[in-house]
Amino acid sequence: MTISVSDCYDAPGYWDLAFSDETIPEADFLEAVALQFSPHPVTAVLELGCGGGRQTLEMSQRGYAVTAIDLHPACVKWTQRRLHRRRLSATVQCSDMADFRIPRSAELAHCLVNTFRHLTSEMSARRHFQCVARALKPHGLYVLGFHLLPPDAAEIDCERWTIRKGHTRVTTTIRVLDFSRRTRIETVRFSLCATTPRRTLRLSTDHRLRIYRADQFRRLLRSIPEFELVAVFDFCYDLAEPLRLNDELGDAVFILRRRN
Repeated sequence: MTISVSDCYDAPGYWDLAFSDETIPEADFLEAVALQFSPHPVTAVLELGCGGGRQTLEMSQRGYAVTAIDLHPACVKWTQRRLHRRRLSATVQCSDMADFRIPRSAELAHCLVNTFRHLTSEMSARRHFQCVARALKPHGLYVLGFHLLPPDAAEIDCERWTIRKGHTRVTTTIRVLDFSRRTRIETVRFSLCATTPRRTLRLSTDHRLRIYRADQFRRLLRSIPEFELVAVFDFCYDLAEPLRLNDELGDAVFILRRRN
């Protein structure tokens, strides 16, 4: 039996499975960042755009007080159910990344895997940073990961990979449909094909994402007095290999610190 669903976020379990290989490296990196760059012990963590909750559960299991937000009610409900089944505790709320408040402040916030680029205007990006700054304690850290556009990068691209867990197989395809350097917007189609012994589920969603070159992100940071940039890495998550924010950087992870 084949079922088609219009939005990948309506099936957050499969969406999370597609990126599950990154969960442990991401969590290890967040802990290493906390040890190296935070002047205070990190006990409370804020996750922006939690999706199906893979990182929410992982950090909760590691003993952190986690607050997570996501714009999609299906993702929030799914994450809450997973926490309940695992007997873990976290605060998960349905909120916009550019307009939110959380019940308790955190020492560390993170937003990885391009989620930040869903904010398609400079205004919404600045509001996002202001909300994150408000949610962090003084000198709190914000770990932000997304793809930058090197000058020689291909504008139209396609990426595909497959993850297997038990009898479930999820194939993810990410294809750029439209790209404009002038408007700094690209349209990207996310497609999932989830196969189990009983059914095949096909999901597809088109998203508009904001494009950032290194100089454009540097200019955005200069307009945000709440944060200072303290380090840059890539998706290898290796603290022994710090990088520069320049045109050679593609997969970027920024360590930002809230100014006091």
